[in-house]
Amino acid sequence: MFRSAMKGAGDRSRRGLLGLALVGVLSSTLAAPFASARPTDPDRKEQIKQKNISIFVSSLIDKRHMAQLHVNDEIAKRALEMYFKTLDPMKLYFYQSDIDQFAPESTRIDDYIKAGDVTLAKRIFDLFLQRVAERTAVAQAMVDQPHDFTVDESMERDPEKLAWFKTKEEADERWRKRVKYDLLLQSTDDETPADQTLDRLHKRYQSIARRWDQTSNDELLEMFLTAVTMSFDPHSSYMSPENLENFAIQMRLELDGIGASLESKYGETVVRHIVPGGAADKDGRLKVDDVITGVAQGPDGEMIDITDMKLNDVVMKIRGKPGSVVRLEVKKAGGAELATYDITRARIELKDSEARSAVLERDSKGQVVGDAEATTLKVADDGSTAQEPTGEIIEQKRPDGTVFRIGVINLPSFYMDMEGRRSGREDYKSAVRDVRRLLEELKAKKVDMVVMDLRFNGGGSLPESVEMTGLFIDQGPVVQVKGPDGRVIPHPDDKPGAVWEGPLMVVINKFSASASEIFAGAIQDYGRGIVVGDKATHGKGTVQELEELGRYVNQFNPPNYGALKMTIQQFYRPGGDSTQNRGVVSDVELPSQISHWPIGESDLDYALKFDSVLPLPHENYPNASPKTIEELRRRSSARVEQSEHFKKEKERIARYLERKDEPLTLNKEKFLAERKELNTEKQQEEMFDDLQANDKPVFPQTPYNDELIAIALDYLELLGDGRLAVR
Repeated sequence: MFRSAMKGAGDRSRRGLLGLALVGVLSSTLAAPFASARPTDPDRKEQIKQKNISIFVSSLIDKRHMAQLHVNDEIAKRALEMYFKTLDPMKLYFYQSDIDQFAPESTRIDDYIKAGDVTLAKRIFDLFLQRVAERTAVAQAMVDQPHDFTVDESMERDPEKLAWFKTKEEADERWRKRVKYDLLLQSTDDETPADQTLDRLHKRYQSIARRWDQTSNDELLEMFLTAVTMSFDPHSSYMSPENLENFAIQMRLELDGIGASLESKYGETVVRHIVPGGAADKDGRLKVDDVITGVAQGPDGEMIDITDMKLNDVVMKIRGKPGSVVRLEVKKAGGAELATYDITRARIELKDSEARSAVLERDSKGQVVGDAEATTLKVADDGSTAQEPTGEIIEQKRPDGTVFRIGVINLPSFYMDMEGRRSGREDYKSAVRDVRRLLEELKAKKVDMVVMDLRFNGGGSLPESVEMTGLFIDQGPVVQVKGPDGRVIPHPDDKPGAVWEGPLMVVINKFSASASEIFAGAIQDYGRGIVVGDKATHGKGTVQELEELGRYVNQFNPPNYGALKMTIQQFYRPGGDSTQNRGVVSDVELPSQISHWPIGESDLDYALKFDSVLPLPHENYPNASPKTIEELRRRSSARVEQSEHFKKEKERIARYLERKDEPLTLNKEKFLAERKELNTEKQQEEMFDDLQANDKPVFPQTPYNDELIAIALDYLELLGDGRLAVR
């Protein structure tokens, strides 16, 4: 979760002073490189840029990180381990002798980065490239060798249980098993002929080496400095200029380009999705599954072959200023002929990531009554807000003939266009603005209840989470933040009145993090509504600030030096507890494999510890009493026990827990049996693919969602007719 750089004129002034103060504090350390250097050689300029970025990062994190640690020998040792893990997380390339070779320098990394010396990162990376070339060459040869799939052998899946290679024979044996496992995966994923399977693996191993060979200086610096910052906590990182731009796109939900999502597949750039209303969609020629083979700038620019080019580099070539032309050389899906498309770039609004709503109408038994209507906010070409039908309305009647109407809002993130807000742009993108409109829309449709679906919502802006909570409470403290000095500052909703005063249910899973946890935690502490879903949310209870580094070079015309994302505060619920490591615990829990995956905050290296502060006085609504919650649990548990879906889910959970620490079998018969029985990887892949599908319903009808609606209906019944939340 990020604190907005700007929260109004007063905050702008404070942040400006903060920036100036830091320049003053750091001036003796940072001024020298700029005063003495007048480089003309591009390589020399790049060296000075990297040197100064390293100095900025080490100085800032040393002085302002929440953990109050310092860039010292202990951090340096962690950083070296983290850098090796970043490059080779599965221990497939480095030898123990490689680790030993650089171990003596581990206690000097702190001195290196303080002086702006990042040559160690390059030396390690050069050795890594050598090892990648060696290992992928061996893998290529192994693909064509015969493999006995009847042998009862296995491959360790947990790299923490593996040692680095000591000998070439150990390396070859680990890779023999890796290739064998990849062959098994290829043979079971589809019905591809054997020769095509082998060809795919050859291309995969080729692309591994080529992709690493294309690593830029910015990317290398990002990996190295992030290894240092993640030695403080898992959410501090250095963002390269390219990733800073990607972050800004995610927060403002718009980009300049053609409006196409791409993926790299066996060395080819494949169109995965066309953004509705974008430049490519309006042009009409580029389609899903087309392969882009070349990119040229303008009507006369040279066509650059992008085969085997790193996907990020392809994306940066296709993006550009609205109104400019990009030429794409395209191989149509399933064909061999090439076509060239001239597409005029435009500003693309990322509608898939906006808040969306649907109205579900059910009877007292939870049965569907009729058609359903779902709506999503749509910004028309002239900038006005319109509504577009995106799904269906489900209607079902009470025994007396009336209908329960439940409004569902799906919120993917707490997005906010920080630059737009800072510059005073009236139509800047904001999750709160979108949800406010949707709530007014749902009120006009006379819904009985609102469900806020925050599953897979990884967070976003701190001010957005505070203002979002304010849409559902009268006023009062939403979150408390504590900085390195121990001072606790409340962030209240100070606007009287709520937009939605009726019953509320918040749906979460283990991927709901940060700003989602602020919202869910406040709703729970106030008793304003109920929280339903996985056992608990992710457990991220820290605040990060994004510090663009170019302003330390030139405050008025800063170059793009990327940014430091640094943990500067820990946040606490109105009741005083942190969400750090523990998350927000559901009032009503539903069985889910996700709850058991090792993806929570407590599973991350160097996560900050849980603690608490004093509670703040706040309203206690009568909507989520212990008696009400206990009855909701009892009713849901009874249904879950009778549900075939949840019976199977519990069986899958039991099998997952039993086998998650076991090695992967390389015996084909056992492998196929396990894949059929568990199929965890495929389920996860399909779930994330579905989340990114453009035509994904707001609230698809699934057994899990049916139980959520059943809980909502129980909740309405227990609250009683006419009992609204806000008094």
